[in-house]
Amino acid sequence: MSHDIIERGRLPLLVFFLGLIVGFVVIRISVRLIRADVGWWFSNVTAGDTHVHHVVFGVVLTLLSGLGLIAFALSGDQAAMSVLAGLFGVGAALILDEFALIFYLRDVYWSQEGRTSVDAVFIALAATGMILLGFRPLDLYFDALHDLRIGRTFVVDLIAAVLNLVLAAIVVLKGKVWTGVIGVFAWPLLIVGVIRLARPTSPWARWRYLSRPRKLERAIERERKLRRPFVRVKIFVQDLVAGRPDVLPHVRVATEDRLDRVVHPAPPPPAISPQRGLSGTIVGLPGDDVPPAGRGPGTHLDSEHEPVEPHT
Repeated sequence: MSHDIIERGRLPLLVFFLGLIVGFVVIRISVRLIRADVGWWFSNVTAGDTHVHHVVFGVVLTLLSGLGLIAFALSGDQAAMSVLAGLFGVGAALILDEFALIFYLRDVYWSQEGRTSVDAVFIALAATGMILLGFRPLDLYFDALHDLRIGRTFVVDLIAAVLNLVLAAIVVLKGKVWTGVIGVFAWPLLIVGVIRLARPTSPWARWRYLSRPRKLERAIERERKLRRPFVRVKIFVQDLVAGRPDVLPHVRVATEDRLDRVVHPAPPPPAISPQRGLSGTIVGLPGDDVPPAGRGPGTHLDSEHEPVEPHT
């Protein structure tokens, strides 16, 4: 703590990291309690009929704490900067927790698209954690070319940085988000991500694989064999952290319509005719006015003593 964090000036970064974690955990607990309609907990913040999302509070908090960080950066007061960095982390957690709202421009917090917010928080935690551990972008590049370089040339470093970002963008477009994030710090992973097949649901696959069915088939087969177990674990973790998403509205409506058509109460029994014999059999049906063979028109029809036809 003293040697690696405080002496190297990483205390504000550590407090920001902790603020990001604490802010995310607290806001997730809060929204899940609100969703469960717990009576002793707070309810949603509203302004009239408008629901005020917590991303608004996150924007205000990051703006104020960011201004404070800039002001105290001139004096180098690490204690004050650490406090402000913690507030900045909490504000960032509030914003990233509703990243899906910003990305889709609609309230998808409890839908499947809302899982994007959880991914954004995890990526921010991973990137911050790597920087906190001492990893920096292009560090491996500088180490690999240290003996080949003559001084630090700005042009070479700028080209390397741009190439690094381009490769990371290609890897992300291939659907390998974690490889792209970690590859910014370890560029050999970017080379591996660029060479390997893209995920079949990625933008890269839509652009490049639709006209190459064999490559798309290989990508689908790879997804089924290798990635499906990891996806199951990811969904389990997301459900554990963020709660299960709501069923999409159109799916719910279609299900209810289907149930209305298929599931219905049994029909009531047929009404008993008021003209009944003593045994409860119904009389007065069509054809009852025709006397059976051997009886005349004046013969009384007694349903109690009607002959029963033998079974054949």
